[in-house]
Amino acid sequence: MSDQPRPTDERKKWYAGVTTYHWIVLAIASAGWVFDVFEGQLFNLTRAQMLPEILGVPPEHEKVKFFGDVMLAVFLVGGTVGGVLFGSLADRIGRRPTMVITILVYSVFSGLTYFATHWVHVAVLRFLVAMGVGGEWAVAAALVAEVFPGGARAVAGGIFHASSVLGTWGASVVALAVGANWRYAYLIGIAPALLTLLVRWLVRESEMWQESVDEGESTGSVRELLASSPWRLRAICAMLLAAVGLATFWGITVAGQDLARERLIAEGVSPEVAAERAKFAYGWIQTLGGGLGLIAFAPFANRFGRRRAFVLFHLGAVASVLAVCYLPRSYNQLLVLLPIFGFLTLGMHAGYAIYFPELFPTRLRATGTSFGFNVGRLVAAPMLWVSGHLKGTLGLPKALLLLSLLYIVGLLALLPLPETRGRELIQR
Repeated sequence: MSDQPRPTDERKKWYAGVTTYHWIVLAIASAGWVFDVFEGQLFNLTRAQMLPEILGVPPEHEKVKFFGDVMLAVFLVGGTVGGVLFGSLADRIGRRPTMVITILVYSVFSGLTYFATHWVHVAVLRFLVAMGVGGEWAVAAALVAEVFPGGARAVAGGIFHASSVLGTWGASVVALAVGANWRYAYLIGIAPALLTLLVRWLVRESEMWQESVDEGESTGSVRELLASSPWRLRAICAMLLAAVGLATFWGITVAGQDLARERLIAEGVSPEVAAERAKFAYGWIQTLGGGLGLIAFAPFANRFGRRRAFVLFHLGAVASVLAVCYLPRSYNQLLVLLPIFGFLTLGMHAGYAIYFPELFPTRLRATGTSFGFNVGRLVAAPMLWVSGHLKGTLGLPKALLLLSLLYIVGLLALLPLPETRGRELIQR
């Protein structure tokens, strides 16, 4: 592969050369990712009803929070295990069959949660759901990257990752609809299994992967990924980049809800009303901005390059933290800033689906992409405790300002990585 980017026609529309089949692949891959996020968010939205019933304790009992954290940890570990396992499997047996397997895994085991009667049942099922969720993202990201023309690859990857917002909203609607009857939410969670029919009927195996197999190069070996240069360095840097994004998501992005609640209480609103209005501020106003950021990352990546787009979003995220923490003097002023905060702190996540598949050769593409995102997820997990400790001791604004230094770590992780704008995917 040449080290120099290939010249591109800037006047050419990004969708030039995109066929109906390309749109079908993007729609199905995005639907799989939407349901990925849907399955992951179901527990967060129903645990206040599920855990007291499963544990046989009142909602305010300390066991509810403890086991809620246990289930989150189980989910993070399951996502890492499943991501690495299914990423490697996709490089060995193909994108299409592995996507079918991962969708079946997360939907079937989500549906079986309907029958859970003990916290161990929930833990085991959440682990298995997470395995499917972690695997499906990497497989779908690799498939979209390999199927789409080079000029459309970044935008397609950005649309694919941005569809996650629909999963969050969908889970919110289902959770509200079922109310205290949390079991029905998980029964609905089996519906994505039907998506496998579309995968089998409409999606063809990636020609790029098939050519790699025909040449005897399809390995999907984690050992090769971590033992050979330059793939080892790229995998580790991708993992650090994703870890920063995921750690700051849990430590900073979700704190938009806390900022809104504290601002409302400071204005004399009761804690109960403030909590509900803060959910709206975060769940709809800020999330809308985040969704726009996810879509916007691709045009930035095409215009300025992948690495510069990450730099812009990371530095912008630091500025947005300063803005939401210290500029608003009222709840309405905060509402104006929250979409910008969401745009900059969440938008960079689309870059993982765009950039990671471009860093690895076909025989290691899903493996490397999955390693970067899912091991990054596990490395970011301690931030749940660290951010909680900092917010409890320093207060929300100072804690968020300190946590925003993580974005600088993300910039350091970018330094050894190559620019991939305008280059063909690596074949070998």
